[in-house]
Amino acid sequence: MTKTPNKYSIGPALPPLSAYIHIPWCVQKCPYCDFNSHGIGEEELPELDYLYALASDLQDDLPLVQERTLDSVFFGGGTPSLFSDTAIGNLITLLDKTVGFSDDCEITLEANPGTFEAAKFAGYRELGVNRLSIGVQSFETEKLQKLGRIHSSEQALNAFAIARNAGFDNINLDLMHGLPNQSSDQALADLQQAIDLGPEHISWYELTIEPNTEYFKRPPKLPTESILASINDEGHALLDAAGYKRYETSAYCRDDKRSRHNMNYWQFGDYLGIGAGAHGKLTEPSGIKRFSKTRAPNHYLNTRETYRVGESPVEVEDQSFEFLMNALRLIDGSSFDIFESRTNLGRDVIEKTIDRLCKLGYLDRDTERFWPNDKGVRYLNNCLMELMT
Repeated sequence: MTKTPNKYSIGPALPPLSAYIHIPWCVQKCPYCDFNSHGIGEEELPELDYLYALASDLQDDLPLVQERTLDSVFFGGGTPSLFSDTAIGNLITLLDKTVGFSDDCEITLEANPGTFEAAKFAGYRELGVNRLSIGVQSFETEKLQKLGRIHSSEQALNAFAIARNAGFDNINLDLMHGLPNQSSDQALADLQQAIDLGPEHISWYELTIEPNTEYFKRPPKLPTESILASINDEGHALLDAAGYKRYETSAYCRDDKRSRHNMNYWQFGDYLGIGAGAHGKLTEPSGIKRFSKTRAPNHYLNTRETYRVGESPVEVEDQSFEFLMNALRLIDGSSFDIFESRTNLGRDVIEKTIDRLCKLGYLDRDTERFWPNDKGVRYLNNCLMELMT
C-alpha cells in the first residue's frame, strides 16, 4: 500500500515518518535496564488484548500521519520476540493497511537469543520483518548472568545462525562493554566474536548506570577509566579494520547498512509512538509536538478514554537545540538544508552556535554541512554540554 507523501497546505514537505511499537514485557527485568519493561515470569502474556489496544492506539494517532507512508518500523521493548510471529505479522498488516509503507520500508524487530524466541525467526521473516536486532550484550556466560540475561553464550551463537538460515540478510548485534569486573581483553574478545559472525550492523556501547535500576541501588564494580579508554580505542580500531564504518557514537555497519529507523531519530524526523510508554514526535502545520502514552501495561490494556497522557509543543527556541543534540551524534554530522527542512527555521538560527563549536575545536564545517571532528567525537558529551550554555 503506497500513498503520495503529503505537503503542508502552505510550506515545505513534511519530515519522513517512522513508527515505534513498544512491547513492554520481558521474561525478567535486567538490573541495568531503565526502559519501560516489566518481567512477566511464568504469567500468560496478554498478547491478543494488547494487539487490540495497539490497534486502537494507532487509530487515535492516524490524523497525525497526514497521508505520509512509513519509511521504517521498529518493534522494541521489553522483548518483542515474546510475541508470536502471527501477532507481529498482524501488526505489520495493520500498519500497511492504515498508514502504508514506502517501497523499501525497513521493519526491525528486537529479539532475545533464547531458543524459544529464535525458533520463531523464520515466521517473522516470512510475515514482513526484514531486519533483526539481537540483544546479545555479551558472549561470556558469566557476564550474561551478572547482567540478568536469561540466555547463554551458546544460545546467542545459535540465535544468529537461526536468523541467517531464516533468510535475514540485515542483522544487528547489540553488544555492551564496560561490564562489571570486565577486563579490556574480555571486552575485545566479545567484540571479536561479534565481528567473526559477520552481522551487517553492530551496536557497541558502554554500560551506564541509570537511575531507577537495580544497579543504581546496588552499584556493581565497573572497570576503571583507564580500562574503559583502552577498550574504546582498541575496539574502534578493531571494528574499523573489519570494515565496520562508525556512523554514530555507538553504531557501526558494513555496506552502508545503517539503521534507517535510528537515522530518522538522529535527523529529527517524525515518528509515531504506539504502545505502553511509547513516545512520538509529529510535525503539524501549527508546529512540532511530542506525545507520550500511558506507561503501566495494565492501565494501557484497560483504558477507556485515551492512551495519550502527554502532549507538548517543541517551542521554536528549543528546536535548534533538540536538532543539534541528535545530529551531532552522527559521525558525518548534518547539513543546513536538513535543519531547515526538519524545523522550518532558517540556517541563521544555528549558524552562530555551529561557528562557536568550531572555534572551541569540536566541529568542522563548510558552506553546506557541519560535523564533529576527532575531538568532537571523543568528547561528545563536552560538546553537547556547550549547547546548554
